[in-house]
Parts: sequence; C-alpha cells; structure tokens
Amino acid sequence: MKLAIGYDDACLDHVCRGSHPERPERLVELRQALRDAGYWDQAEHLASREATYEELTRVHRPAYVTSTLERIQEGYGNLDPDTFFSPGTERAALMAAGAAVDVAHHLWQKRADLGLCLTRPPGHHAEAHRAAGFCLFNNVGVAAASLLANEAQRVLIFDWDVHHGNGTQHQFENSTQVLYVSVHAWPHFPGTGLAHEVGTDQGEGYTANVPYPHGANDGDYVQVMDRLVRPLAEAYRPDMILVSAGFDAHRRDQLGGMQLTRAAFAYMAAVMRDLAHELCQGRIALFLEGGYDTKALRRSLVEVLRVFDGAEFPRPDTTPTAAHQRVLAETLRHLRPFWPALA
Repeated sequence: MKLAIGYDDACLDHVCRGSHPERPERLVELRQALRDAGYWDQAEHLASREATYEELTRVHRPAYVTSTLERIQEGYGNLDPDTFFSPGTERAALMAAGAAVDVAHHLWQKRADLGLCLTRPPGHHAEAHRAAGFCLFNNVGVAAASLLANEAQRVLIFDWDVHHGNGTQHQFENSTQVLYVSVHAWPHFPGTGLAHEVGTDQGEGYTANVPYPHGANDGDYVQVMDRLVRPLAEAYRPDMILVSAGFDAHRRDQLGGMQLTRAAFAYMAAVMRDLAHELCQGRIALFLEGGYDTKALRRSLVEVLRVFDGAEFPRPDTTPTAAHQRVLAETLRHLRPFWPALA
C-alpha cells in the first residue's frame, strides 16, 4: 500500500493550560504506533502548508475566519466552553486545514492508495460561523469544498466519529454535491443528527443520520454498513470518498458510550476501501477526528491501515441489538423516498 500522510509537528503546539481530552499526546501516540507497525517510515509525507483564506472561506464565513484568527492571537483562552486556544493554535489549525486539502487532492490525482490526515485540532463540529466541540476549522469540509471547486462533482463524506458532525452536515445539507452519512451516539453532544434530518432544499435526501442510543456494538455498526452505507454509496456513485475517522466509539473511550472493538473499525474500513475501488478508482482519504483513549486510538487506526494494506480480518459476529436496529430502520424509512435502492 502506498500511503500518503498529512502531518506537521505544529499540530502538537495546540495545548490547553489545564487538562483536556484533546491533547497533543493523541498525535504522539499515533505517530509512534505507525512507526512500530512499519507505516510511518514507508509513507509519503506531504509537504506542510497553511490553508489559505480562500480555502477556509469556501465553508466558513469570512467574518468568522478573520475574527477567529484575531482572537487566538491573545495567547490562551476559549472560543467556546469546549474549544480552547493557545499560542500555537493558529499555526496548528491552519496546518490541519491545509493538510486536509492537500491530502484530498493528492488522492484525487491517484498518487497514493490511501490518504491519512493526521492532524489536530479536529474539525467536524466547526460551523460556518463558530467554533465548537474542540474544532476551529472544518478540515474535512474545507477539503471537500476544495475538491468541488477544482475537480470533483460528487463527494461522499462518511463520519464514524461517535459525535455527530454538525458542522459538516450544515455546510453541505442543501447541496447534491456532497452526500453526508453519519453514525453516532444520541442523545450526545452536539444534540444534532436525528434520523429525520435528511437535508434541505435541493439537498433533501443527501444527508443520512443514524443516531444510535449509547451501547451500540460491533454488530449494530455492521448493519449500518451493509444496509445503509454500501447501497447508498452505490446509488450515489461519488467521485471521491472522505472519511471523518474518529475512534471515540471504541468501548474504552470515556467520551463515547459505545461498545465498539477494533473489529468494527476494521469492517467499516474494509467496506469503504471496497466502495472506493468499485466507484471512484480508489480515491479515499481518512481525516482524524476524535478518539481520546490513546491505547484504543492507536490500536484501532493501525487495524484500519492493515485493512487498506490488504490484511484479512474476521467479520464481527456480534449480534445486533433490537433497540439499535429500530433506529436504523427509522433512518431507512426517512431516506427510501429519495433512494429506492435502500431495502
């Protein structure tokens, strides 16, 4: 496997003066895990750069970009109760968004088999007009918007983070050019992503949410992939797939409340790998979102990379739970009028 990584040490300089789950050790642990597994040294490391004002304002309001960059010059502080900034935040956030754009375009040009944006702060909670949930700029959204402005016509964003990607959904919910699919915990931060949220205006039908109650297991996520993600992607036929890859649905993660193991992440990766090869010439990139138990985070990401590298894996055989399958059935009910292929 030819792996392209977007990473910069500047992302380690985004720090909180007190304790915070979104901490530099997340990247330190992942970098070491990839070294130990043999992926780091063999990968192509893309040159680092800051995202441009034009790239950011494709998804964020100009006033928000300007005011945020001015505000974080103050040193240490908070943009909202969860989202901190420090003297290193400006460069970290701009580097994260810049890496997202470059990883996406690198894979669009088929110069690698898999793209991995290994950066922080994460992005999928950042709205057009405000920071939220540890996120300043919406990295995957900035990447998708750049692809659409330059080459692509249809982008699939699959978000398996345990938290709903409210920012990503809201940025694209009135567009047919992005199909946004999310499986997440509910009720849970940020309180969005219910099954009836299917998009607005011309984008109606191009948003799909599976708001699982806490406690979902591997079998529940297998059902999402088989009954929703696979047939929806095959009907949509994207030009490229972007994955908001958060690992906080792992059963060890204290911010999640789900019961996933590494096997679930491996299965989701395998489905997305196969869909990318079937539908868009292998164009797929992963963007790190959440994942706050570093042991679970590093093991899960390495398992995902091994899947893309061709490793065999056992299909999770955990029995789905009735309560969670009722939620999936509700999602399918709301989407069938737009996508008859959904059984």
